[in-house]
Amino acid sequence: MTKRSVMPFAPVWAALAMTLMLTGCAEPQSGSSQSAQPTATAETAYPAFEKPGISVQLWSVKDEVKADFVGTLQALADMGFDGVEFAGDFGPYQNNPTGLKAKLAELGLAVSGAHVGFDALRGDKLVATALFHQQLGTPYVIVPWDERAFAADTVDLVAKELTVIAERLAPYGLRVGYHNHAQEMADYGDITFWQYIASNTPESVVLQQDVGWTLVAEKDPVAMVKAYPGRTLTTHFKAPEYETPKGAPIVGQDGINWLPIYQATAAVGGAKWVVLEQEQYPNGLTPLEAVAASKQGFDSIITAGN
Repeated sequence: MTKRSVMPFAPVWAALAMTLMLTGCAEPQSGSSQSAQPTATAETAYPAFEKPGISVQLWSVKDEVKADFVGTLQALADMGFDGVEFAGDFGPYQNNPTGLKAKLAELGLAVSGAHVGFDALRGDKLVATALFHQQLGTPYVIVPWDERAFAADTVDLVAKELTVIAERLAPYGLRVGYHNHAQEMADYGDITFWQYIASNTPESVVLQQDVGWTLVAEKDPVAMVKAYPGRTLTTHFKAPEYETPKGAPIVGQDGINWLPIYQATAAVGGAKWVVLEQEQYPNGLTPLEAVAASKQGFDSIITAGN
């Protein structure tokens, strides 16, 4: 399950966010740490790309999932989502992955991935986890959090463990990945912890960038995608935490220019799935209402780019 934490970045990232809103993202500088350096350049034109599916991280509606698992999935399907990303709660299907796969198919949903901690991917537990997700049809098993990933004396252990797990999951047709929070985007020498992990794992390890957290950490999400082409197969889009340059913490109402981020993620990152995540519910909206608002905002952004 995704770890949520409080970071003291709110007062300092708004200028970056505003610049992204107005201009798009900068190109990474050769030899640089790929940190955010937004400029007033035109948005990049990319060749035609296959549009990724649109999923939702079920942590966004975790209480609703717990109260009414199937009803919540139906509500998300009715919003037009193509898939869902699991976060440890499989409702009445906890031990029935084939039954869950059938139910999702009935609702017109696919599995875009699942957040799975390292503890379920070690030793004998890995086989049970792999079999469950193989039968469910999960393409990506994403590690959502590990404190070793943003400590100088342990980040290498995370990279090594991801490498081993990638090899062990391959026979099951599964790929492992890692998901960032703001901490992994902190500087580590002349790069970031995120870049260290990316550079010290095989290309089969998926880099699930959480764009909201990348912006909170004052890093450029487009530069992070371009630094590792073809590895952002799944990504999280959400209104950044704590503050937005204007408006509400809802995608499309947050003042962020999402279109160039989306285009780079799909065209260069090779994204198969964009996963919307909602962790703030402004103006009295319920979690489902807030998710629906972000889905509508995201749809309008993509439509505007066509």
